[in-house]
Amino acid sequence: MAVSPPRPKDLALSALRAFEAAGRLGSFALAAAELGVTPGAVTAHVRTLEAALGATLFERDGRGVRLTAAAARAVPEFSTAFDALGAAVQILRAEAAPRVVHIATLPALAQLWLSPRLPALRAAAPEIEISITAMEAPPNLKRTPYDLSLFYGETGQMIATDEIFPVCSPALAAKLHRPEDLSAVTCLTDASWAQDWQIWADAAMPGVHFSPRGPVFSLYALALEEAAGGAGVLMAHRALVATHLAAGALVAPFQQRVTLPRGLRLWSARPMRAGSAVQRAARFLEMAAARI
Repeated sequence: MAVSPPRPKDLALSALRAFEAAGRLGSFALAAAELGVTPGAVTAHVRTLEAALGATLFERDGRGVRLTAAAARAVPEFSTAFDALGAAVQILRAEAAPRVVHIATLPALAQLWLSPRLPALRAAAPEIEISITAMEAPPNLKRTPYDLSLFYGETGQMIATDEIFPVCSPALAAKLHRPEDLSAVTCLTDASWAQDWQIWADAAMPGVHFSPRGPVFSLYALALEEAAGGAGVLMAHRALVATHLAAGALVAPFQQRVTLPRGLRLWSARPMRAGSAVQRAARFLEMAAARI
């Protein structure tokens, strides 16, 4: 009589993903952010995996979590496997919908840089469908369903430098004659780029203590509209204010500009096939950036 022993249960893929992400990033919170779940869900997945294996995967203490020796040996293998799985999924997506291009970018870039250029892209390539997702930090393109990433940073192809300089309404600019005059007016600050004021001031006013006075915004687009409305002076990023400068809604009252080490960068996790929708969209964005 043939004996058919019960097949051992496979480990849950979602639990393995949580384990790999937490191990690679060294944090349950960072793993949760990457996977789009709560830290509690990552914790639950890891505990389920530990129970199924009968082994501890993370050592927990007041400073956080760290991999056990056995788990540390396994994580690189899982990372390679999930990277390969992500690449295969992207190939499948590209083959199934070859004319759809998914772009991940900063909210400010989506609203102030990409949006004004989409009509021209649609006119140049009406058969290409562009999908844009705004997020505060670049995604892991090896694991997420985005074709292109457009962010300020150091990863990817630089398509434009990141120049910063103060801008304001023409009426307010008439009252500003030298950088030191900024101490007497309202300065608008974006929360994500609060350090930019000090970087520019150090270059424009060496040796002068300057601290911007004024509201802090979590949305750069809102701060920009406030500046155009005369509410104060905003530290601008050239790519984000080009349209307003060209229209005369904003002006730069001083000549001094500072180029930051980072740049506006376009990145793809894999080589772009010649003539593909992704490559054509990327080239359009590169040419658009060159005209800033």
